[in-house]
Amino acid sequence: MSHLSPSELSILLVEPSETQRRIIIQRLQQEGIVSIQTAANLADSKNVITRHKPDLIVSAMHFDDGTANDLLSYLRKNSDCKDIQFMLVSSECRREQLEIFRQSGVVAILPKPFNADHLGKALNATIDLLSHDELDLSHFDVHDVRVLVVDDSRMARNVIKRTIGNLGIKLITEAEDGAQAIELMRHNMFDLVITDYNMPSVDGLALTQFIRNESQQSHIPILMVSSEANDTHLSNVSQAGVNALCDKPFEPKLVKQLLYQLLEE
Repeated sequence: MSHLSPSELSILLVEPSETQRRIIIQRLQQEGIVSIQTAANLADSKNVITRHKPDLIVSAMHFDDGTANDLLSYLRKNSDCKDIQFMLVSSECRREQLEIFRQSGVVAILPKPFNADHLGKALNATIDLLSHDELDLSHFDVHDVRVLVVDDSRMARNVIKRTIGNLGIKLITEAEDGAQAIELMRHNMFDLVITDYNMPSVDGLALTQFIRNESQQSHIPILMVSSEANDTHLSNVSQAGVNALCDKPFEPKLVKQLLYQLLEE
């Protein structure tokens, strides 16, 4: 697939407030979006998706018949919808309420009200996820790069796999937590590790410490993907030997830049 333009995106806006729908539609149109469908609640959105699958869903948090999490769960459980990207637009600012969306691989979480920069970055991230733009590496054939993806969330792993797959990386091994990753690394060689920070049993920090201090692959590049905002935790993983840190939800363009830097060093 060639690189898309905003005018080629098909968007479903799920927003119960008619006033908010008008405002967001205007903002989308200002960004060059021309194909916009709307729904006021969960039932309406499912009907629209069945008739015409969008590239991106822009969703409020609460509807009269459910929540954005219900809609996101519906998408993730339906194999026909696995490529639909999801953007949350909400005035919710409590971290614990937003964490499930960060972990599930949404393309962006925008505040209400959001500005043009917020929306532009989110739409660009969507386009990057839907497009293929292979890494051009000097030292590797990108198709031969072996990547271990470590995250306890299957949905988050799928987003990472789709993102790096669009960059031309095909040899991807998954681990559900740090313990499984350690076992895989005892028997397999990799060129790059992409790991979550927060995981049960063995977290990203412990995995990094194992790789740097105990494994036979102590010099392998490590990219940590995290929604963790605690400066102390982030400082600890940096000191432990993480090469690069990336926020959840992450921007594919940034991931491409980081991978290029890590693999070309």
